[in-house]
This record gives sequence, C-alpha cells and structure tokens, in this order.
Amino acid sequence: MRILIEEYQYEATDEILKVVSELGPTINVGGKVSINYVGYYYNTAIKDCVFILPKVLLDEEGKAFGKYKPERIVDLESTEEHLENDEQKFIYELSVWIYRAISVFKERNPKSGIVLHERVAQIGHGTRRLSNTFLDILLSLEQFNKDNQDFFFFVIKNQHSGNNKINWTKTISHSKAFIQDNSPIYINPVNKRRKVNFDEELMVIYFSILNYIHMEYGFPFDTEYHYELITDNQFKSYLNGLGKTRLKEIKYKYFSDKALELWELCYAFFDEARQIIINTRQKEYLLVKSFEIVFEDIIDELLGGRNDELPKELQEQPDGKRVDHLYRYKSLTEIDDNKKIYYIGDSKYYKRNSSIGKEALYKQFTYARNVIQWNLDLFLDGKIDDQEKERSKGTDILRDEITEGYNIIPNFFISAKQKDLKMHSDVDWIDKDSKDFISRQFENRLFDRDTLLVCHYDVNFLYVVALYGRKNEGLKTSWREKVRAQFRSNIQEVLQKKYKFYAMTPREGVNADEFLKENFQQLLGKVFTPYKIEGPQKYYSLALDSDPKFAGENEFVLDLVETGFYCEKCKLGDNPAEKLPKVEQSAVSTASVSLLTTHHIQRYQNQHFLIGCYHSDAQFEWIMGKNDKGTNLYNVRLKKRGVEERDGSLSPTFLASKDVRFVILYKHDGENRNEYRVFHVHHHATMDEERMRKALYPDPKGNYFCYVFDEEVQLSSKIDLEKIISEACLREDYINGMPVFKTGEELLQYIKQ
Repeated sequence: MRILIEEYQYEATDEILKVVSELGPTINVGGKVSINYVGYYYNTAIKDCVFILPKVLLDEEGKAFGKYKPERIVDLESTEEHLENDEQKFIYELSVWIYRAISVFKERNPKSGIVLHERVAQIGHGTRRLSNTFLDILLSLEQFNKDNQDFFFFVIKNQHSGNNKINWTKTISHSKAFIQDNSPIYINPVNKRRKVNFDEELMVIYFSILNYIHMEYGFPFDTEYHYELITDNQFKSYLNGLGKTRLKEIKYKYFSDKALELWELCYAFFDEARQIIINTRQKEYLLVKSFEIVFEDIIDELLGGRNDELPKELQEQPDGKRVDHLYRYKSLTEIDDNKKIYYIGDSKYYKRNSSIGKEALYKQFTYARNVIQWNLDLFLDGKIDDQEKERSKGTDILRDEITEGYNIIPNFFISAKQKDLKMHSDVDWIDKDSKDFISRQFENRLFDRDTLLVCHYDVNFLYVVALYGRKNEGLKTSWREKVRAQFRSNIQEVLQKKYKFYAMTPREGVNADEFLKENFQQLLGKVFTPYKIEGPQKYYSLALDSDPKFAGENEFVLDLVETGFYCEKCKLGDNPAEKLPKVEQSAVSTASVSLLTTHHIQRYQNQHFLIGCYHSDAQFEWIMGKNDKGTNLYNVRLKKRGVEERDGSLSPTFLASKDVRFVILYKHDGENRNEYRVFHVHHHATMDEERMRKALYPDPKGNYFCYVFDEEVQLSSKIDLEKIISEACLREDYINGMPVFKTGEELLQYIKQ
C-alpha cells in the first residue's frame, strides 16, 4: 500500500511521480507535487493501491502522527521510517472509513460532480496482482457475495437435500418396533442427516464476516442467509485467533475452486493478510476532489436538522448566503425543553495550523443577524407563509417588546482533528488561544441585536467519518443528542465567564413594565424576558459584563434594579422561580396605557382586527389571566355539527381563515363603547368544554376558539368603536355581542378625527 496526504507538498522524485502517474499533472510552479484528492485508486504502473488521506492528519509542523514526514512513509512495506503496529492498523482502518464515507456521500448526493468512481476490486482469473490492503479484502468479500449467489444456492440445496428422510435400514436394525393392528410402528426413526457439515461451517463463518463488516463499517449486506451466525463475544474470539485456527482445521475438506476461493477470502480476513488474488483488468478508483464538501455533509448529517423541518429562508438566506448547519434546540436562557431556538454552525475542514479568518467570522455573524430578522418577520409582520409557520412551531421569539432585548443566538464553528490513533465521541474546545469570538456595537449589552458570539470546537475525525460510514441511525441519533446538549452547556459556560447573570421579579405593588420603560436607557440590552413560566408572576434575566472596567456601571444598575425588583444571581438555564420569592398576583399591576407599545394600523392593512366584548368584570379577570395557566386569552363560541347552534357561534373554518393580529375588547352594555383595550395575538387554539371548565371558565358550553395574547398594546389612532358596533347591529345575521372582524384597511375608515 502507498500512502499520500492531501495537499502536502512532495518533492518531485521519480518514486513520487510513479505513485501519482495515474492522476495526471500534479507538479506545481515550485516543482513540488501536490494532490488535491482524497480516496483510493489502484496504480497499474507500480501494481499497488494508493490511498490519499485527508490533510487533517498532519500536525502544525506538517508531520503525520506527530513524528513522520509524509514523504518518508509513502511506501508502507518498505518505508524509511518504521511504523509501529498501532499506526499501521490506524492507517488500514482509516482507509476503510474514508472509502465508506465517500461511498455514502455518493449515495446521498448522486448528482455531485466531485466524486470520481470506477469499478472496484473483485476476485477473478485475469491479470492478477497481490492485494496489500484490508480494504481490498473487505471489498473482495462483498464482491464474492454478489457474484456467487448460484454457488450459495447449490451448496445450501445439497446440504439440505434428504434431510428428515428416514433411513429404514438403520431404523429397523437399531430401533424396537411396536405392533399395532398387525403393523410395526417405530417411535424413534433414524434420519439421513450428517452430524458434521464442513461446507455449512464455512458458510456460517463467511456470512458471519459479512454481518460483522456490515455492523462495524456499514457495508451493505441484504443477502438472505440460512444459518445461525456467529456474533458478539463469540465472533470476537474468532477475530482474536480462533477464526484462523478453525479455518486451518477444516481446509482439507474443500476441493472445488469456489470453496477454496471462499476459504482463502475468509482466512485473509482473519489473518489481515496481503496475499489475496485480485482482478485488475480495469482501473479501480474512488476519489473525491473537494473533501471539504464531504466533511460538510458528514457534519450536517450527524448534527444538523432535517431539511423538511427547517425554513428554506434560513438555510438559503435571501442575501445569497447558505448556512452549513442549522437545527432547533433548547434556548440558552430557557428552562422549558419545549421552547427552542435556532443553532447556527459552520464546518471548517483545514490543516491544524490554520486559523479562522475575518471573512468566515463575518459570514457567521451575518447568518445570526439574518435569523433574527427572519424571526421578527415571522412573529410581527406576518411575512412568512403558513408552511414556514408550521415548521417553526415551538421556536421562541427572539425579541422582547417590553425590554427591547434580544435573545442569545448560539453560533459555532466545528473543525476536525486527529491528535492520536483512537476514536473519541466527545467534542472538545479547539486547541488554540482563540476559542470564542464576539461582535458588538455597544459594550455591556449582551441582550442586544448586535452582540453576537461564536465558539469553536474540534471533533475527532476518525469517529465522525466512521459514524457517517456506518449509516447506523441509532448511533447517529445518540451522538447528535449528546453533542447538541454539550454545545448548549459549553456556550453557557463561556457566557457565564464573560457575564454575571441575575434573575429578577417585580416587588409587591411595582408595575414592572412601567419601571422598565422609565429606566429604558439604563437597562437597554441588559434585561431580557426569556422565561415562560406558568402563572401571573413575571421573571426577567439581567446580564452584566464581568470586566472590571464596568464595575461602577454594574453597581449603579444593580442599585437601580433593586428599587423595583427582587434580584438574585441565577445561572443560564436555572429556574428563577427557585431563586426568587413568590409575589402575590394582586400586587403585580398591569402597564398603564400611556406606556404600552404603539402599533400603526397602516402596517396591518391585510390582517384582521377582532372586535369583541366581555360581559362582566369577572369575565375580564379570567381573560387577563385568572385561569389555571395564568394566560391572557379571549374565547369565541364554536359551531359544532349535529348540535343546536349557540347564539353568536362561528365555524372553526371561518375563524381560522381570519389572520387576526389584534383583539379590541369593550364591555358589553357599558356606558361608553369607545373605552376599549387592545391586545396583540400570539397564537390561537381550540379548547373543548372540559378543558374550559378546567381553565376555570364560568359555565362553559361546547367548544371555544381561543386567541392567546402576549401583551397589551395601543393603536396609533383612536377608533370609533361605537360606530362599528352600531353598523354591525343593522345586519340581519348579527346577534348582539358577536365578534366583528375588520381588516386594517377597513379599520382606517373608523379613525376618530
């Protein structure tokens, strides 16, 4: 076997030129030879196979295994350096995994033009050569199975023919008969079955080997077999020497060419010999021109989200940038597993002495900004279609209207390393001084749109290539969950070194929203509302930069906050309810109208406003959160097939078709219908009678369509609600108190001058 390493600059010696002669021109301007492929090919000129291994195997000094110059280990059989056994084993094993990875990539990306593939090695009687790679043995075992199905069928048929037929001669001479109705009856007849079947034992060993290389290396194995296979610990004993021993014991039993050929294949596998006869009438190769594309596919398959679960505009962003890896996972600040945020990743395939460039960092920060803008469009302006909304269910909104703080976007680079000869499933911080990078416009404002963090990790190259090549969904899922949790934990640790985190909840009688508005400039970018905890009590997160130069500013902020809030240290991901005292619901007041967020009707001309009423103060208290979840919501009666219609009930199809963004509430039979309150709709849900009763709704009857609010707001212009209701009462189908739906464009006609 000959070994080359991708992109290494070799001297153009006669030996090197012979090894690379099959690849065409490779000499660069400086007279050096460099190969830009990764993979496997057979060189007919030197009658040997050549593996081109990835450049990640080289250390910072350009040495393999930390001690060998690549030109000194080109020929493993007569190398100038003496490779140790574990180093040779590593190269043989890695060559198999590289082959499998390129094969899997080709299956996943059949239209990709970066893979060069020609028929690989197979057993035969033509121009012959001696194989000297473990991969050749595996490929030959697989090819023998494909080419010799008739042979297997013939052997199995002969082995089982005559089985279970009675040998009457032996039965009569060795068994006692019982006479019944003048006829002899034999209770223990003797069958025609051989006690030892050496053909069958060879088949068992062969198919057990195929099963092993399928489980271990991911080679396809979908052949039907008719034997009980050797597996687990028993097969390990065959790998440790029993296989060779047993094959030697039964070799003399075989005479046919096919049986002997199969015996030699099995023996070569256990012996890891390099003496198997291979057909080389055609050139054999499996090469990939840009292995960084394969590495990106490996990481995306193992770590990224499924394409059908991700919004297209986030993967292929409107500015032409394409995100390498994207998935939804638990937010850094959230304690609820069901609340998720998008994680953004970029895979880096390069030599270990390379570093992250400014261009790569700029792109990664831009990805995060685009995700923020997409999220705002999704929740605020309704620019995203229904399909994208469905895909994003459970994704948390990134911006808080009250604090105007932004959630933290997890962002990372992932590169490959191979510092030793082992597989490691862990992902580590990159072995460099620069492990994380930050971009900001303002200092000491973590919860700011322009404060972005990127962390850099290393993954064990052999492990991910093997995991990708195996195609074992269970192993991939397990590793994916482990690494995602590790990323989240590690990014939290980085942030907690850079910032001090506190949890806040308003003191008794304090209007939290009003307090935050009055001190907006001092708290901007420092406070965010990440916690979605059931109940009326609100919790906030406060982040202050740990750098000593901000000590004075931080002391001022803490003194200010503690005048209106209980404030305790609380790490990211910890439950603030366990750190802070409980505050009575009645003590937490709502925001005054003058400080509510203002929305301009002109921006929502195509969306609907629902104008509805409540009948009593008790009902309004239920709407404002006096229910089992502490949720603000408004319910509309639903029609139900086969049931007598209730007054004012509407069909679910009709309600779902209305893109209601705001609900305007007035008191039924109140003195002035133009005294109303406006709420922004977060989402809607259907609740049956039993669920409404559980939610403490008074005397529920039937099903309800509920609009769930996220905040109270105010409109930029006063609406003549009295006029709208009066006009609605003139309609024949209108029942007093029914909801009225108006688009923003229609609502503009009722602005009070």
